Amino acid sequence: MKAFGFVAYGGPEQQQFLDLPLPEPGPGGVRIEVRAAGVNPADWKKRQGWFGTAAEPPLVMGSEAAGVITAVGDGVNGFAVGDEVFGIAPGGAFAEQVLLSARATARKPAGIGFDQAAALPVAAATAYDALRQLDLRDGETLLIVGIAGGVGSAATQLARARGIHVLGTAGTGSAEHVRSLGATPVRYGEGVAERLRAVAPDGVDAILDLVGDGAVRDVAGALRRPGRLVSTADRATAEELGGAYVQRDGTATVLTALADLVAAGTLDPQISARYPLDRAAEAIAEVETGHARGKLILEMNRP
Repeated sequence: MKAFGFVAYGGPEQQQFLDLPLPEPGPGGVRIEVRAAGVNPADWKKRQGWFGTAAEPPLVMGSEAAGVITAVGDGVNGFAVGDEVFGIAPGGAFAEQVLLSARATARKPAGIGFDQAAALPVAAATAYDALRQLDLRDGETLLIVGIAGGVGSAATQLARARGIHVLGTAGTGSAEHVRSLGATPVRYGEGVAERLRAVAPDGVDAILDLVGDGAVRDVAGALRRPGRLVSTADRATAEELGGAYVQRDGTATVLTALADLVAAGTLDPQISARYPLDRAAEAIAEVETGHARGKLILEMNRP
């Protein structure tokens, strides 16, 4: 089967298409024919070795996929060949067929597309878990550091649906996108603390940090005490500031809840671009710039 991955740790020059044998699901796993896969910053960071280099290339890139089950491993109950599902693909998602863990696989509702489902397991699920950890109440104020990307866009919608006021740091070019989600944009960079004070003179109840280091340090003074801070990007800085790193759920329960919100119209995955598998390198390059808005999706195996 055709897949896209990297043959050595390093830059984009290490990426290429791979010809791989069809994977067989082991106990507790399912195999799907991929219809859509999400593209995330973690994909190029893994290629760069940010998460360690113990796994030996070649490695398939990507981690979230939606598709149709083509095989079921031993001990799997509740799924059958032909079911439309989505979830995390531990062995990579940018391939014609991939393996999912049944425990972390959810059914795709008929009312949402494969592309929408593939946009949920990483960014939206991270946002869902972080908001649950922050435990905000109706009427409280949340500041999202780096609001315009996939996690920030999802977190904004989920928070707004709960009656939470949302502010977010973003570049000038993303301001309209942030406003369209119902949040107040605050331009990042020098002077951000003063700009934040102008729109939130009494401070904020919680901070969701999606950038880390200096970006969260610059705005940490806006956090009222006792405040809450959760980071998806920088454990050390979050703990230094009295906060915590995000605790991920990792089960199908969160995915099912998110898919239901999409089907109900409460959550829009904010898909900004779709690419065929043949253009996977372009999609990764766009995310690697750090300025991609919303979610990018690879589509393949169209019926």
